[in-house]
Amino acid sequence: MDFDLTEEQNLTRQSIRTFAESEIRPVARELDEKEQFSAELTRKMADLGLLGCFVPEKYGGSNMGYISYAIAVEELARVDGSQAATIAAGNSLGIGPIYYFGSEEQKQEWLPGLCSGECLAAFGLTEPDAGSDAGSSRTTATLEGDHWIINGQKIFITNSACSLTGVIIVQAVTGRHDDGKPEISCLIVPGGTPGFTANEMKNKMMWRSSNTGELFFDDCRVPRESLLGKRGDGFRQMLTTLDGGRLSIGAMGLGGAQAAFDLGLQYANTRVQFGRTIGSFQVNAFKLADMALEIEAARNMLYKACWLRESGRSITKQAAMAKLFCSEVMRRCVHHAVQLHGGYGLMKDYEVERLYRDQRLLEIGEGTSEVLRIVIARNIGVEGRGM
Repeated sequence: MDFDLTEEQNLTRQSIRTFAESEIRPVARELDEKEQFSAELTRKMADLGLLGCFVPEKYGGSNMGYISYAIAVEELARVDGSQAATIAAGNSLGIGPIYYFGSEEQKQEWLPGLCSGECLAAFGLTEPDAGSDAGSSRTTATLEGDHWIINGQKIFITNSACSLTGVIIVQAVTGRHDDGKPEISCLIVPGGTPGFTANEMKNKMMWRSSNTGELFFDDCRVPRESLLGKRGDGFRQMLTTLDGGRLSIGAMGLGGAQAAFDLGLQYANTRVQFGRTIGSFQVNAFKLADMALEIEAARNMLYKACWLRESGRSITKQAAMAKLFCSEVMRRCVHHAVQLHGGYGLMKDYEVERLYRDQRLLEIGEGTSEVLRIVIARNIGVEGRGM
């Protein structure tokens, strides 16, 4: 077994860290305060090949692989969770469904622009009354002649209502099976399609410079060819998409945990109380030791899941484990980091305050911690009603 990263993967970490420190860190706090999405930063990240990380070059992707993709998201999240979220959602939830399930024509039409950063794609899954229970979606798509007529609403959709949004992949009920269960399909809806509107959601606690939208479909008409993959295959497409998305959320948790450790260690080695640095007190040294321990375990778990994905193996269990563990490791790390900072950790002047806010979504988005434990339980053979 070889745990060493390749030269290319190490170069990826170095280049993304340099970019994040020089281009993102100087403006991260201002963008957070203004709750402002940055198209300029997004295009710069696209220029680095961070959109289309797992897409072949013939479609405009960088094809760097899932381990390098996770490293890139990790390094972005180490500086700013919002920019990491833009890239994570742009890849896993936007580009991923089109690349993995789209026809050759759909790939040729959308992937080059998405990989170059000309536009962004979003995945319309969550609804006001359908979050963890995605199978309860009420958005419908009815086939009438050569067009699908879409009606419904989506909420909390990343990259869906900004200046770069170009296309939405919408999960909708397209009929009923013989047993009465909904037939779920996914459709591609270009931005600006009549009957489709997107409103930006404001006043968020976290990821304030990441774009989040609420989507409305009122007799929105798209051509029959807008169907993504096979009719009725939408639920499977969604589950596969979430598997990949959970790797990127895990990477965000890992990067945020590393940032919390770095800030906590730096502060503990410079803050003096009772005539000595606070890091020299065993109670604080043990906090930092626990953080380092869990970050090491989280990194190994995430990278293994990414390696399995690159190897073409099933990752449902491993992706759920990695996302769950990394997000909860970040929670524990930022808690320790704020505690080490004391009152200063509660002030916006200190970066750890933003980390504390940004972490909270990681235990909710793309599978709550509760749902992920259900997924893991099912995949380790737990049986019984409710599982």
